[in-house]
Amino acid sequence: MQPRLKIYTGEDSETFDAPPAMAIGFGELMQIIDEASRSQRSWLRDFSHDDVMITEDLYEVLTEYSRLRPGA
Repeated sequence: MQPRLKIYTGEDSETFDAPPAMAIGFGELMQIIDEASRSQRSWLRDFSHDDVMITEDLYEVLTEYSRLRPGA
């Protein structure tokens, strides 16, 4: 028996699980991203449109930093 194709109409009640979340220390992440950026690693561009979950206080610091730094 051949497999049947299922057409997704958006009406199914199936729920999709979120991808697993992993924790990494900010210092370690910063070192990896810094080295990859300086080396112009192409894989960084692969994630350029992905959302990243950060703590509220880090978000506030980054937001203020982006407002205060001089424009290019």
